[in-house]
Amino acid sequence: MKRWEAWSFHILTLIVTVSGIVYFWMKYLLKTDDPFSVINHPGQPAMLKTHILAAPLFILAAGIMINSHIVKKLQNKSARTNRLSGLISLFSFALMVASGYLLQAVSTPALTPVLAGIHIGAGILFAGAYFTHQAINFLLVKSRFMQSGKKRLAA
Repeated sequence: MKRWEAWSFHILTLIVTVSGIVYFWMKYLLKTDDPFSVINHPGQPAMLKTHILAAPLFILAAGIMINSHIVKKLQNKSARTNRLSGLISLFSFALMVASGYLLQAVSTPALTPVLAGIHIGAGILFAGAYFTHQAINFLLVKSRFMQSGKKRLAA
C-alpha cells in the first residue's frame, strides 16, 4: 500500500466522520425556537453537503484500499494481527455505504428513519473499528520500533 493511498483514506475518513457527527448533532440534538424552521442550525445544510460530497471520494479511496491492502491481508493466512477490527471496519463500511445510498434514493416516509438509524449505527461502528484498527497498528509499529532499537543498543 502506498503512503498516498493510506493518507487519502485517513483524511477522507476523518472528513466524512466529522461531518457526519456534526450533522447528527445539528439535526437531532439541537432545537430551534422557530416552529416554522426546517433546520436547527444555519450550518446544517453545509454539513450535509460536505458529508454527501466527500462520501464518493471516501468510497473511491476505500476501493483503492481494498485492492492494495485488504485483499492482500485476507489472502495472507499468517497475517492475523489486527484482523478483527479490520473485518468489522469492512463489513460496517459496506452497510454504511448501502444505507447511505438508499437514504438518498428512497422517498418512503416510513423507510427513511429506519435507513437513517442503520446508517448512523453502521457509521458509529465503522468509525470506532477503524480508529481502533489504526490505534492498534500504531502501537504495533511503535513496539517493533522499540524492539529494533533495543537490539541495536545490545549489539
